[in-house]
Order: sequence, then C-alpha cells, then structure tokens
Amino acid sequence: MPLSHPRRSALSEQVITALRAQITSGEWPVGSRIPTEPELVEQLGVARNTVREAVRALAHNGLLHIRQGSGTYVVATSELAGVMHRRFAGADPRHVAELRSTLESGAAKLAAERRTEKDLGQLDALLLRREQAWESGDAEAFVAADATFHLAVVSASHNDVMTAMHADLGEVLRDWLREDVGGELTPGTRMDHTRLVDAIRAGDAEAAAAEAASYPFLCRPERWFSSPAAGG
Repeated sequence: MPLSHPRRSALSEQVITALRAQITSGEWPVGSRIPTEPELVEQLGVARNTVREAVRALAHNGLLHIRQGSGTYVVATSELAGVMHRRFAGADPRHVAELRSTLESGAAKLAAERRTEKDLGQLDALLLRREQAWESGDAEAFVAADATFHLAVVSASHNDVMTAMHADLGEVLRDWLREDVGGELTPGTRMDHTRLVDAIRAGDAEAAAAEAASYPFLCRPERWFSSPAAGG
C-alpha cells in the first residue's frame, strides 16, 4: 500500500490512518503482533521515522502496545476501546460480570427476535470454532474464540449501539475471561453455549436472555465471594 509523499505532518497522518485501517478492518486482530518496523517501511514506502511516529501515536491512543524486545501488539480496535481498557483495568470482576450479564442478555433477547439465516450460520461456525479452541487446550485461543462468539451474538441483535459498545469493551471482557479461565483450561470452567444458539434459532427471546445472563457467573463463582460487592 505505497503512499504519496506530501509534507511530513500530512504523511504521518496518512500512515496513522493506514495502520488504523488495518486494525479496524480486522486485518490485524486484537492480540496479534503487527509487522516489524522495517516491514512497514517497505510496505508503506515511507521513512523509518515516519513509521515510528505513527506507531507511537497509535500506542498513545491505546490501540497498540509496544513490548520492548518482543514487538508491537494490537490491544484495541478503536481509540475508545483503548480508553475503556485503560479506564476499567483492574475493575472489580463482579462488576464486569454484571455488565456482561446485563448487556449480553438484552442483546440475546433481541437476537432471538431479529436474527437472520446469515446470523445463524455465523453463530454455528463460531460455536464450532469455540469448541475446537477448547479442545486444543490453548487458553488464549479459547479466550479469542469465546469473545468473537459473544460479539456475534450481540451483532445478531442488529442494534448498532449495543454492538459498538460491546466491541469497545472487548479487551476489558477478554481480560476478565482470561482471569476467569486461568492459564489452563479445566473441566470446571467449561460452558456449553449450544442452548443459547438453539434459543436464538428458535426465536425464544426469554430463554436466550436467561442463558446469556447466567454465563458470566458460572465459570468461577468463588471469585464473587471475596468481593465486597458480593456481600463477602
């Protein structure tokens, strides 16, 4: 994707826009490492300093995280997502669970009422991917697959505001899930989401809402008893 060469400040903005587009399009998904600085210089046809300036700007805005000696990683899909991640890092896990329960149950109810055949096909495919990720034993792959599945449920509500809000909270929810499942997948943290998809397919709004509302509290309930909000 070679770029034209106007004055320096405008060129930096072009590079920032090009890199942001790779992130928002999903070409560079959350958690992935972006190409190295020399690779970006070659792809964009600009100077190393311009690439470095653009990467630092996106890191400052919360989309990228620069890990010395490891590379630069995508941590959010938008500036707002980056802000949300910073704002709620370290939040009470029960509060995050309550947010998930409220948002996803409402979205699941709407999904049961509004889903299309395309939505159902997507949910079936992502449910299968989620199961395959679990069977692989890779906790990080499972976190990514589970998050993608839940975002698809919200997307099937056809409520753009709910979908955007859930996407912007994505890294907050992934952090919460990482803590919930731990570094190793165990039978005690496994949850089957087949009933949720079945309820959405059947158009059973109340059952879909109830399924979605319960999931955030089923994985590791012992977390709630140490929280002041849980009355412990």
